[in-house]
Order: sequence, then structure tokens, then C-alpha cells
Amino acid sequence: MSFLDQNQKNPSMKKWRSSWSELWLNNKTTPLKPVVFNIQLPNAKDPKNNSSNKTLISNFSGSDRTLLLNDDILLRILSKLPVSQRNANSLVCKRWLNLQGRLVRSLRVLDWDFIESGRLISRFPNLSNVDLINGCFVSSRDSAVILSHKLVSLRVDSCFSSFYDGKLLLPTNIVDRGLTALASGCPNLRRLVVIGSSELGLLSVAEECPTLQELELHKCSDNVLRGIAACENLQILKLVGNMEGFYSSLVSDIGLTILAQGCKRLVKLELSSCEGSFDGIKAIGQCCQMLEELTFSDHRMDDGWLAALSYCENLKTLRFVSCKRIDPSPGPDEYLGCCPALERLHLQKCQLRDKKSIRAMFRVCEAVREVVFQDCWGLDNDVFSFASVCRRVTFLSLEGCSLVTTEGLESVILSWTELQDLRVVSCKNIKVGEASPALSILFSILKELKWSPDTKYLLASSLAGTGMGKRGSKFFKKS
Repeated sequence: MSFLDQNQKNPSMKKWRSSWSELWLNNKTTPLKPVVFNIQLPNAKDPKNNSSNKTLISNFSGSDRTLLLNDDILLRILSKLPVSQRNANSLVCKRWLNLQGRLVRSLRVLDWDFIESGRLISRFPNLSNVDLINGCFVSSRDSAVILSHKLVSLRVDSCFSSFYDGKLLLPTNIVDRGLTALASGCPNLRRLVVIGSSELGLLSVAEECPTLQELELHKCSDNVLRGIAACENLQILKLVGNMEGFYSSLVSDIGLTILAQGCKRLVKLELSSCEGSFDGIKAIGQCCQMLEELTFSDHRMDDGWLAALSYCENLKTLRFVSCKRIDPSPGPDEYLGCCPALERLHLQKCQLRDKKSIRAMFRVCEAVREVVFQDCWGLDNDVFSFASVCRRVTFLSLEGCSLVTTEGLESVILSWTELQDLRVVSCKNIKVGEASPALSILFSILKELKWSPDTKYLLASSLAGTGMGKRGSKFFKKS
């Protein structure tokens, strides 16, 4: 007996169900494409399908079409948008927030926990410019007292007395730990501003960030400069040794020599509140052959350091900012030398009462072509007359120098045969009516002239005939 016969005789045995594959292979009359087409495109004339069509269209229009773009394409699109729209774009969704973080290159850290928690690196992985000054201070978040300075603004307790106790600055080990985390997460770092770090923290930055080109270091010392010397590609450096009311540290010839031997590619160097002498500046001039700009801000150099500037053979710009003195004992003229490539000499908010040091300064800078005085105290006719030794000056700017008179200005600029540009602003003792015919002729051949020495005179001439500026008893008429 066959198996089929047994099934026919035994009605209790269930029949095998056909699978989907058997039904599909056996049914050759109904193709798949019309079925799918009928499912996707129902009859539009049928009113029953109108509501479903509207639902499909609304769901499609509400979907995020940017999901079809990969991160590289969307990142390229976001980079073309103006900077003013970037903050608004980061609020769209988490994906845009992360992509927008990749476009951020410069950042000022206000909270040090943002670095130690790793959020800074995950949020902004492509940073090239980081300012850590505000984050290095311990700020009281619950206090309503805000202490502001040109560098930092933070909240302090009502019992605050001074910064010198060190309670408002983070410990050195915490700063070094944050620098290590920052350097490992941002290897393309190019500019860094930090305060209170040690040699170890700067060494980690030098090892992990070979492209670092600009560094601003506050509260530095000779030992800290050993870490800076490891930054071989450093080009711009600012050292702040002491800031009155905030912190105090020491930078001497030892640190300047270590710096000069390590950072030989320096192009710009600023020494603020740093100590030193002839030997330290000489080492910088001999080792840093590419140095083009040197700035001294409130310096504490020993006597006789000015003669070391002659070793800076490629120096083009020399600046003095807020210096109480230049060099009280510069030494004999034959030992001063000069800077042959110097082009610009800028003095801003300096005390120029010492005639001996000013005379030596102009001797060293006799090849200069641009001279700028801005808000300098003690600059009278006698002090300004020492500038006549600079015969190649083409540009002169006097601003806020109230002791220089018209006669003193004329005696100097008439000796400069190559003078082309002159700028005189807010110098009250320089009068227009006191100009000689020779000075008037010089004004007529200058390429550029900005002449507003007396602001009171300009105000009176502009208000002439209006009646303003008179006393109230004479201006108001009695009715």
C-alpha cells in the first residue's frame, strides 16, 4: 500500500501545508512587480485613500533629509555658513552640535573641570587656539562680588584680601594635568595662553603639539622656561613674570639663556615685568637669528642692558610699553653699537625723564625709519631733540605728548630730509599759529599729514558762531 492510499483511508491525518516558497513557485501567473506597484500606488480617485495619502506625504515632509548626507558633506556645508549663524546651527540636533564643534578653532576656557572631565576634547577636537587664563583661577560661583582686570574677570568672596596668598590660583599639579589632557586631545594646537604651569606641563605640550607656534605664559620662572625650550617650532612668545596685585615670579638671565638656546626660531618676543641684564639679551640676540620684533613691558632690567640690542642683527621692531625707565647707566657711546636692520621704534606710556638713557636709546636705534610716541611722560623739547640723530626717519607720530612745543617739533623734523608722514594728535603746546614758513613748506610736501594737536582749539573752531561753550550768565539772556 502506498503512502497516498494511507492518507486517503485515514482522514484524521492532517494534510501538509504548502510553504510560501512553494506557493510562489507554483503560482506563475501573478508577477511581483504589479503587486508591489499596486501596493505603493493606490487609486488616487478612491476617496478612501485620500486620508492615507495625506498621512504619507506629511510623514515624508517632516523627516530629516540631512540624514541622507554623510558627516563630511554636511560638515563642508556648515563650514560655508557665516560665523554669526554657527551658534544657532548647533541647537538643531545633537548631530549638528557635534559637527559644529569640529569647526571651532578658538576657545576661551572658563571652567577647569571642562578640561579634566574630557568634555572639551570630545566637544571641540580640532582646537588650534586655547586661552586658559580664566580657567586657572578659582572663582566663587555663589558670590555676587565680581573682580575685573584687563586679563580676567571672576567672582570673589567678601573676605577677599589679595592674590598673593595663592588661594585664587589653581595648584600647579592640577594645571599640569589639564595641559597634559589638552595636549593629548588637541595635537594641532598652535596658540596657548596659560598661567601657573610648571616645567612638566609645558614639556607635555611640547611633545604632543609639535605645531605650537605661539605661547603666552604668565607667572613664569627660570625653571618653567626649561619646558618652553623644548618647543622647537615656537615663533611668538610672551612671558609675564610679575603682575602687581595678582602674582609675582622671577625671570632672570638664566631663564633667558635657556630660552634662547632652545627656541631658536623665535620671530616675536615680549618680556613683561621680567628681570635680566646684558648677558640675557645678548644670548637672545646671538641664538635667535630670526627675531624681528622685541617688546619690553614694564621691564626690570639691570643697568647696561641696552648695549646688548646691537646683537639683534635682524631686529626690525623695538617696543617699550609702560616702562618706568629705559637704562639709567647705558655706558659709553662706543660700546652701545646699533641695530642696523631696525625699522620701527614705538614708545607707549613710558616715562622719558632720564635724558641719558633716552640719548643712548636713540644711538642704538639711529637706523630707525618709523618713530611713535604715545602718552609718554617727560618728553619735552630737550628729550625729543635726541631723536635728530636718526636721519632716516620717514614716519613720526606724536600723541598725548603735552610738553613738546612747536619749536621743539620743528627743530627735529626739519633735519629729517626723508620724512614723508607726520601725525600730531593731542599735543596741546603745539600751536598752529606758531609754525614757521619752513615748517609750512614741509607740510605741503608731505605725503600724509594728520594735524590735530589741540583738541580744545578744534572744538572751539567747530562751534564758532553757535554760542556754545560760553558761560551761562553771558549765554542766556534775561527776558
